[in-house]
Amino acid sequence: MAKLKYLIFILIALSVPTFAQRTDVTQESSSSADSVKRSYVHLLHADVTKYNKKKNPDVWVLMGDVSFRHDSMYMYCDSAYFYNKKNALKAFGNVRMEQGDSLFLYGDYLDYDGDANLARVRNNVRLEDKSSILETDSLDYNRNLNLGYYFGGGTLYDNESSLESQWGEYNTVTKEAVFRYDVSLQNPQFLMGSDTLHYNTGTDIAKIVGPTRVLSGQNKIYSELGYYDTRRRQATLLNRSVVTNGNRDITADSLFSDELTGLSEAFGNIVLSDTVGKNMLAGEYGYFNNFADSIYITGSALAVDYSQGDSLFLHSDTIWMVTLNADTDSMYRQLRAYNKVRAYRKDIQAVCDSLIFDSRDSCMTMYKDPIFWNGGQQLVGEEIKMYMDSSSIDRVHVINQTLYADKVGDDEFNQINGKEMRFIFKDKKLSEMQVIGSVHIVYFPLDDDSTMLGMNTTLAGKLVGQMKDGKMHKLVIPTKSSGAFYPMSQIPPKERYLDNFVWFDYIRPLSKDDIFYWRGKRKGEELKKIKRSSIPLPTLDRFKENKK
Repeated sequence: MAKLKYLIFILIALSVPTFAQRTDVTQESSSSADSVKRSYVHLLHADVTKYNKKKNPDVWVLMGDVSFRHDSMYMYCDSAYFYNKKNALKAFGNVRMEQGDSLFLYGDYLDYDGDANLARVRNNVRLEDKSSILETDSLDYNRNLNLGYYFGGGTLYDNESSLESQWGEYNTVTKEAVFRYDVSLQNPQFLMGSDTLHYNTGTDIAKIVGPTRVLSGQNKIYSELGYYDTRRRQATLLNRSVVTNGNRDITADSLFSDELTGLSEAFGNIVLSDTVGKNMLAGEYGYFNNFADSIYITGSALAVDYSQGDSLFLHSDTIWMVTLNADTDSMYRQLRAYNKVRAYRKDIQAVCDSLIFDSRDSCMTMYKDPIFWNGGQQLVGEEIKMYMDSSSIDRVHVINQTLYADKVGDDEFNQINGKEMRFIFKDKKLSEMQVIGSVHIVYFPLDDDSTMLGMNTTLAGKLVGQMKDGKMHKLVIPTKSSGAFYPMSQIPPKERYLDNFVWFDYIRPLSKDDIFYWRGKRKGEELKKIKRSSIPLPTLDRFKENKK
């Protein structure tokens, strides 16, 4: 009897190398006459082999330093069940799969289907290749697709980054990964959160395909479509994405942002909002230098200031905002708008070729044929300076070829010109005026019931005036002056208007939408052709300088 048991054991042992060394054979499909080549799993080694034909006729129980090979994949474990006919196995303890020197898969349990080339690894799972490590508790790996995917939460480690999600898949050949549900990409320099994210461990580029936020210092990104290069920290964003730096939000059809250089570009329907300064810039193309705190917007550029009760809307071809003497006690900002500037607020309107606002004295200077309106009053000159206070305009200075005009009748206008004019505002209206140098006046005085008494013309060296309810109320003229008074029926046509008088009502912006429609002066109504001041125009090279 003992000899019989020994003989049976020898026969079983001899059968192991028979299936371990077999070569691939061809089997015919039961549903088709086409033949399919079947790649078998080979047992390479086991310290102990058990087989019970009656209880489990197709199961080999293997223990101790067990190893298999399937094509180029090698598998190792402490123990295993080997299903010879099914071309499958279950492995337990210290499971390890190796494919060359490029792929390693570890776990506590392995369910491997050789025909489907599918490995199901469970508990303490770790997938390693040359560029990353993936850790999870449940991983299915499809060797046909070179694709591993998990569904119970996992973390992918890539250089300095770690990426967590509830569900994910990773291609070990293309290095492409897809993550869904509670996705978090962490790096010492930034944090990214998303619901769905594609990521390449070879290029370190994340593809944004759903609502995603990136936090990096003061820089924040919100996007639903785009790319983020985690290595270079550059973002290419589409579909009205938003980039926030400090208090400023930039929204556009497409955006490019380089966090390391501080430079950003925006294209299409740009909106830049400053929530603290309560202002907004808009246009079709924008260039931003965060380090130099500079903004360049062109293509129907628009600036809106809503820090006061009423919003001020300003349009020009290009707007450039620059910070000068940064990081010093003498730091200041300038906003420059040039070519076809038009501005509108309910109480004031303005038109000029170019302007500059300087934060040092809160002064906005308009250049080249500027015109300014306040209520029914019009100011014209070669240059107009508006000084702002905390609530509105404080005072206005008009320089050279000046003209003040106030319509008081159908064809009657109070008119004043001189070398310089200075106005003081009160409650958003012209309140006081001072005119200096070669003053010429055309004035229609009124009696108590607002009936015109006639027309005064005066020549003087100086004039001080007061307004009431937006109208000329009182004029103080030095004794050394000359002039004449004409009753309404005896006014000479040539004396009715000053030489430089023009009523520019056809140019005046009528609404915030009207500022986008340029209307220039008619021929012959321009100021005299003399050399005038103009604002310095920016160069792109200077703008791109990122020195603080």
